[in-house]
Amino acid sequence: MTDSRVINGLSVDVEDWFQVGAFENTLKREDWDSLQLRVGDNVARILDLFDEAGVKATFFTLGWVAERSPAAMRAIVERGHELASHGYDHTRVFTFTREEFVADLAKARAILEDTGGCAITGYRAPSFSIDARNSWAHEVLAEHGYAYSSSVAPVVHDHYGWREAPRFAFNPVPGSDLVEIPVTTALFRNRRLAAGGGGFFRVLPYGFSRWAIRQVNHEEGRPAIFYFHPWEVDPDQPRVDGAPLRSRLRHYTNLSRMAGKLTDLLGEFAWGRMDELAEREKARAMDWAA
Repeated sequence: MTDSRVINGLSVDVEDWFQVGAFENTLKREDWDSLQLRVGDNVARILDLFDEAGVKATFFTLGWVAERSPAAMRAIVERGHELASHGYDHTRVFTFTREEFVADLAKARAILEDTGGCAITGYRAPSFSIDARNSWAHEVLAEHGYAYSSSVAPVVHDHYGWREAPRFAFNPVPGSDLVEIPVTTALFRNRRLAAGGGGFFRVLPYGFSRWAIRQVNHEEGRPAIFYFHPWEVDPDQPRVDGAPLRSRLRHYTNLSRMAGKLTDLLGEFAWGRMDELAEREKARAMDWAA
């Protein structure tokens, strides 16, 4: 049964099958334009899925993708969803200098606003790459007028994680209106478990996500933040044979089951756009600066 008391944040990290962290040491960036672009068709499938479920979401989109799939950007906006920034080409933020981050933000925002015809006020760092190493990135986002970020994963993970960060909305820059909305974690025996979607949702049984979201909604009275990628609903995508076995297992497991699991999730809980959730969470966001 849907919990009408809590509207959770639904988000899509819009990148194509070859732009993921699992393949970054196998597929070269300079070769991306020679690879099959599938993201536009997959975004269209997701938009239909959301229409069928009657939900709205936020699409955190790479500027690189928006340049090459402008029709998908227009469709996202025209069908009532939020278009937000995921940076330009999926470079992790902790690899940038402050000046490089400013440039990446500006480049992506200009492309997204041009193709989508709307203001861009939300941001998610590629691979949740704002952490203890680069907490200054929040200052940059505030300086450039972003209303919210959803760039922190308050867990330990081999690709990302800021385990000391709060689990729920916080104000990372004193005196600023910027709100950080971390991706969802659940608690089990005082240990934080990643429970915000992505590969965890696709690989683990659906019951785990149901348990985690119910814990956050019912026991803690807070919204869950869920994300996935367009390539995760595309079981026919090309295979990268030269990638490490671990990477291939992470990327390809249960692709054919993803759409069905999403349909179950969208029907069981209440969902909405991240900008609207951030506005609601402002009033109870805690002050926490690294």
